[in-house]
Amino acid sequence: MANLFSYEGKRVVVTGGATGIGAALVDLVKELGAAHVTVLDIKEPAVDVDQFVQVDLSDKASLDAAVGQLEGPVNVLFSNAGVAARSGVRTCLAVNVAASRRLTDAVLPLIPEGGTVVYTASMAGNGWPQHLQVINDLLAISDWDEFLDAAEASEPAQADVYPFSKALMQVFVMQKSHETIRRGVRVNSICPAPVDTPLMVDFRQDMGDKVIDWSVDVQGNGRMAVATDIAPPLAFMGSDASAFINGVNLLVDSGFTAAMTTGQADFSGLA
Repeated sequence: MANLFSYEGKRVVVTGGATGIGAALVDLVKELGAAHVTVLDIKEPAVDVDQFVQVDLSDKASLDAAVGQLEGPVNVLFSNAGVAARSGVRTCLAVNVAASRRLTDAVLPLIPEGGTVVYTASMAGNGWPQHLQVINDLLAISDWDEFLDAAEASEPAQADVYPFSKALMQVFVMQKSHETIRRGVRVNSICPAPVDTPLMVDFRQDMGDKVIDWSVDVQGNGRMAVATDIAPPLAFMGSDASAFINGVNLLVDSGFTAAMTTGQADFSGLA
């Protein structure tokens, strides 16, 4: 049997590939034999890639210009870039949701049958069932500015924008996958627990050390995830080894959600 985890001959695009999870992912897919790696980011990656395209994902014109520099085929699109709530409600929604949607629609014509799109979502979005009607209404809006206007004004975004942005993405994955599989393209996400990357500074300021440290304690393994914990599940979702996985938001949280769902989480750490 061929190596289903191999990236030999595959052309890969990664957003947010300069640091953190994205940088670890770039290293991994190169090691797995990717034929061509393009990074879309606001700053240049430290590692060598075949193409770097500078882009501000909060800006529609910048994103469109960046997409215009991509050449097909694109076998795997990793929409990985994200920002914390500290960036502002509108910017958080733009980068975490609007840019991923617009990028996907723009790149889909370049993705051949058997290709895949993988998002870096978050376990923070697990509360999507509580806001499903609002999310469905928002995702029905295709226009960039109209979507951002409505999403920014929504009650869940005003209450806590980061988890709401990730809830939007979890539902988007389930919606989009049903459409794209009919042309042979899979859509999935991974949903990590808090990850010790440069962005963690913002998360600690937004959420507080107590919440972050409590979530790590609930996981039960005594440590926070690091980028090299998250890159392999991403690469798996982009590989042929996951060829029959579609529309899945894969939890990569060391059992946090399992503990919460089964009532085993100890909330005393939040007292």
